[in-house]
Order: sequence, then C-alpha cells, then structure tokens
Amino acid sequence: MKLEDKNFFTLSIAYIWYIMDQEQLTLGIGTRLQHTQYGPGVIVGVKYAVYLISFINHGIKEIDKTDPQLDEIIPENVTLEVETVSNTEKSLLKILRLWGDVTEKVPLGDRWTGGTMLLQPADTSLKPKEIPVEIFFHKIVMLRDRLRVMEQQINAHKKLSDEDKVNLQQYITRIYGSLTTFNVLFKNKEQWFAGEKGGREE
Repeated sequence: MKLEDKNFFTLSIAYIWYIMDQEQLTLGIGTRLQHTQYGPGVIVGVKYAVYLISFINHGIKEIDKTDPQLDEIIPENVTLEVETVSNTEKSLLKILRLWGDVTEKVPLGDRWTGGTMLLQPADTSLKPKEIPVEIFFHKIVMLRDRLRVMEQQINAHKKLSDEDKVNLQQYITRIYGSLTTFNVLFKNKEQWFAGEKGGREE
C-alpha cells in the first residue's frame, strides 16, 4: 500500500469514528431536556453542533450539544410542570412538519413492545423469517413521514396546476388508505394513517 493510500485510509477511519461520536451526541426533535440555568425544555431543531431548545420560561435558545448543564429527561422523572407544555409541543411540532422534513416521535403500542413478526412460508420445510416489531414499525413510520413530505412538496410545487395537485393528492390519499392495516401498531390514534372517509382498505 502506498503512503498516500495509507494516509487516506487513516483519515477515513478517523472520520468514521468522528461521525459515530457525533451521532451519539445527537438527540432527536421532541426530546425533553433539563438545563441547570434555563430549566425544562424541548428540542425543536438540531444543527451541526447545537440544539435549538424551546424552554418554558426562556423561549428558544441555541445550546451546545456538549453543554454539561444539559440533561435528558427520562419519562419516569417528568414533572407536572413539563407535562403541562405537552400540548404546546405537539402544536409546535405540527407547524415544523408543515414547513420542513421534521420527524416526530411516534410510540409503538405497548402490547407490541418486544414482539416479533413471523413470516412463515407455506412450505414448512423452509425456514421462517423473524422480524422485530420495533424495526418493522420504524420502517412504517419512515414511510408515513416521507409520504407527508411528498404531499407537502406537491402542494407547494409552482409548476403543477391545481388539477394536477388534486389528482396526485388523491393517489396519496389512496396510499394512506392502503396502509391503515398498520394502524393497530400505533399507540396514539391521532398518528394513524387516514384514507378516504367512508372508503375501504385496499
């Protein structure tokens, strides 16, 4: 191996480790945090080195991801004061989703936690495929979020006529209808797929 190749390989490995380290420092939008100076808040945006945090008493501030005064609030320790802003958080996240590709936290139904999907071939001599329900649910949520983004981009597209937008919206609505089978996996009804009213599942 040439010296240049060795240097490139070393830099590549170092960069990979750096990215992995950065990912470990990154919390998602909607995560509740406690700051020694500013008190309780929720992440509403994530930048390269900072979080955009909406604090109850101090508004939105940029806080360094490595700030030692910042701690994640785990659910069992959530105080009544923090719980009172949950409706505000939902409204804020809804607005953010309308104006950007923002993924909300979508909980899996309690009865499915730790469960497994089994894909069993008709031929019993073939090995079945097991898939953790959490992994399958994560993919369903990702699909839902990407459909929402597509819907927003279609509605905001400047070159599509109103008729084109309506036609494409109808296709997306039918896709949602085809996915209502998976609503049983969601913990919260307001996060379900919704197709045409009065329509049947496809």
